[in-house]
Amino acid sequence: MTFGHESERTRPPSSAASLPTWLRVLRTFGTAVLWFVLVLFILWATAAIYFDFRIASLRIPLTLIYISGIIAILIKFKASRWTAVLCLVSFFCVLQWWLTLKPSNDGEWQTDVARTAWAETDGDRVTIHNLRNCDYRSETDYSDCWTERTVYLSQIRAVDFFLTNWGLSFASHPIASFQFGNKDHIAFSIEARYRPGQEYSTIHGLFRQYGLIFVAADERDVIRLRTNYRKDEEVYLYRVNVQPEVARAMFLTYINYLNNLKDHPEWYNELTRNCTTTLQKPLAADVNNPQPWSYQFILNGSMDELLYNRGRLVTGGLPFLELKQREHINAAAQAANLSPDFSSLIRAGRVGF
Repeated sequence: MTFGHESERTRPPSSAASLPTWLRVLRTFGTAVLWFVLVLFILWATAAIYFDFRIASLRIPLTLIYISGIIAILIKFKASRWTAVLCLVSFFCVLQWWLTLKPSNDGEWQTDVARTAWAETDGDRVTIHNLRNCDYRSETDYSDCWTERTVYLSQIRAVDFFLTNWGLSFASHPIASFQFGNKDHIAFSIEARYRPGQEYSTIHGLFRQYGLIFVAADERDVIRLRTNYRKDEEVYLYRVNVQPEVARAMFLTYINYLNNLKDHPEWYNELTRNCTTTLQKPLAADVNNPQPWSYQFILNGSMDELLYNRGRLVTGGLPFLELKQREHINAAAQAANLSPDFSSLIRAGRVGF
């Protein structure tokens, strides 16, 4: 009996118990972070199979097989290193498959994004093909959408920034519009491109569900659609605080990207390839006044306030809230409606115009 007690007393402590307290806490924290990341990987892989597997009838069975495999790993190996390794391997297998899904401009698209804009540049002259300028009767009833337009880089006077909000404090849609001469404007709207029957979903936007499209359009299309035909969308118009030569560089950035999409299609992504983040870095380079990245480029409901605080907008010396109130254009756009001077009328009395 004595020997048994003595044996227990003199047994060397385990390696874990012999570690200093701070190191044990650090190791526990590291393990928790590892498993948190693994859980996120597993959830992403499960969703990727469910949303993006192209044979619809197999989505649920394959998702259940993947989940069952993960559960089997957890039961077999419990919380060992092999569990983490095998879960990570399963994630990378799904990721490797997912990366093989390639975007395409071919096939059937909803009619308002049926054509891909592209441009020909010849010195000062730029001809934009498949510029959208629909005749709207309602949000979903329209015709005669596609035309082409020739503009001249030397005539670019300014760039304007529209921000559309539909009642969410954290989400908006920006549109850039370039002024040529006194009246002509061409707007660019970076959007998700839908197949027939699709509609936007934030969750779907994180996966490979939508193509990426640059809609080049007349303001009487892309702006009037939002102010006059869609419900509960509020649109604000700001003059961007840049010189004409910078506006020209920004215009060419849009042109170069939409031309690249014609031959090299991309997926829309809610975080990395959306209406804001797609061109955030190239446009910042055009302005040549770098600013730190901000979460407001993703949660972009207050993007106009961010640009105001960074000196990117013409403000007339007004506080932001007063400026925003003055730049609200819905009433003016509804009054202008079918007027050929739509673009001039929505700018009348605004700051910077």
